[in-house]
Amino acid sequence: MKLPDVTQFDPLNIAKQQIGTPIDHSQTFPSSNSKPRAVVLLQSGRRLDLLNPDPNCWTNEDLAIGLSRTYRWAGHSAWELPLSVAQHSLTVLALREAIGPLSPAEALRELLHDATEALMGGFDCIAPLKPHLGSGFSRLDERLQAAVNQRYRLPPWTEQTYSLHKHADRLAAACEAVHVVGWSRTDIRGTLEIQLIPLDEDPLTPPPGLRPWQPWPPTIAQEIFFKKLTELQRSHDTTQTLAQLAEAFERLPPKMRLCLTSPPTGDRHKDTLVFVDALDNSLSIEGVIVDGLKDEDGKFCLGEEFTIFTIDNDPRGELLGINGWNCHVEIR
Repeated sequence: MKLPDVTQFDPLNIAKQQIGTPIDHSQTFPSSNSKPRAVVLLQSGRRLDLLNPDPNCWTNEDLAIGLSRTYRWAGHSAWELPLSVAQHSLTVLALREAIGPLSPAEALRELLHDATEALMGGFDCIAPLKPHLGSGFSRLDERLQAAVNQRYRLPPWTEQTYSLHKHADRLAAACEAVHVVGWSRTDIRGTLEIQLIPLDEDPLTPPPGLRPWQPWPPTIAQEIFFKKLTELQRSHDTTQTLAQLAEAFERLPPKMRLCLTSPPTGDRHKDTLVFVDALDNSLSIEGVIVDGLKDEDGKFCLGEEFTIFTIDNDPRGELLGINGWNCHVEIR
């Protein structure tokens, strides 16, 4: 049967002329010469251009909201609610930390390993389907991942760290398949081709009123994910600041460095990074304490006089004497 030529359908062509769209005799739908666009309006009011993502165009709250409303396992679950990517990300982090200690940057990288799924509109594609989505999808994911890496200053994966991450990610999948979706242990090996043995104990402490492995409501997942993201980002920022201060301190004249009792090491467990805000608003600065009176536990007495090293006003670094009793001092 010969189908009619819809490009010659008069009502369609008249409509095209009325809205100023050129008649396209080779296509069924109106053509457009406008620039390709894919813009998402986030709850913060910011706009994310998926085709040209700006690393600073979303907030941490936006990311937490997106991941708490993006569901794994195609949204299917044996529970009342599906499992969010936010809860999965926290599970992967907990499983990876059980293998060995992580720096704040490494922990942040684990937590954000699926961050692009929230940014591309809440789409968590099941792994076997990804090869069928084509190169366009891969390029989109790569652009978004590059924006995430830049925004949170994530270190690149090494072969070893990526292998450990994938082990934690696959173990999380094995556990979720059995405890959340309802696959049998035989099915996860045969049908899903996951060879890892699922854990019996949930690595996450369930929120009040919820059971182990039970998917969290979106608002709870959002809150817990956001809290962890904020905590890790603050620790990551502190680690990087201390490293910069230690590097700058080494460039000071030797005589100046040797007269100080606590030179910065770059180690957040050893250095004391503080934010100092003078009560008369004459000073507001961040630095590491390098000299001062300590108590019996070896901690600096912040209400007394102490010296900080800072690069806030001069990248070469400078030493400042602080009168603790005239300032508000906050340990970072």
